[in-house]
Amino acid sequence: MKTGPLTESELEWLDETIDKYSTDKSILDVSELDGMLTAILSSPQDIEPADWLLAVWGGADSVPRWSADRERDHFINLTLQHMGDIAERLNDYPDQFEPLFGTREEEGQELTVVEEWCYGYMRGVGLSDWSGLPPALQEELDAIALHGDDQKATALDNFTADEYLASIDKIRPAALMLHGYWMAHPKVAPVQQPVRNEGKVGRNDPCPCGSGKKYKQCCANK
Repeated sequence: MKTGPLTESELEWLDETIDKYSTDKSILDVSELDGMLTAILSSPQDIEPADWLLAVWGGADSVPRWSADRERDHFINLTLQHMGDIAERLNDYPDQFEPLFGTREEEGQELTVVEEWCYGYMRGVGLSDWSGLPPALQEELDAIALHGDDQKATALDNFTADEYLASIDKIRPAALMLHGYWMAHPKVAPVQQPVRNEGKVGRNDPCPCGSGKKYKQCCANK
């Protein structure tokens, strides 16, 4: 698999492919994918690719019916390459980390759009247990949720233009601080307990006591 940042054409292909197969449950664009991958890389617990790749599309029932295996493999490979690039910047070159925000033109001006990235980040947060953040770090997460959570986003209606721009400026440092905290304070994944068969023992089954007799000839009569 290739490493390093994706080219503009590769990012455009990812964006077009997401748009081609997106649903009400899936991410909507490459900016949301970037935010989700950033949160996954910052998670307090490891998340298996099989799990988060399903979450990209909103679950197993929403996985695309790919036009060809080659298309599917290309999407996965580019996504993993982009994830690797984000990881390298977060871990080794934080000064080079930049969220992949979107843009739109309005009245001849190019405006930064952060909502999709933040929604993707919060989608990634939901794949693990982020409880237990210190209050100061919870404020950092809230700075991202302000633009990525419908309930919190209502507060933006009362922001002045300067307050809104200031809230956008908080997103990048918040993501770096959250990543740094969970890398230093990872959570131990819960140990999977063996599944026990608590079903009723049949009368002709071997007795659970280990006598070697049939249950009906042993403990069933006790």
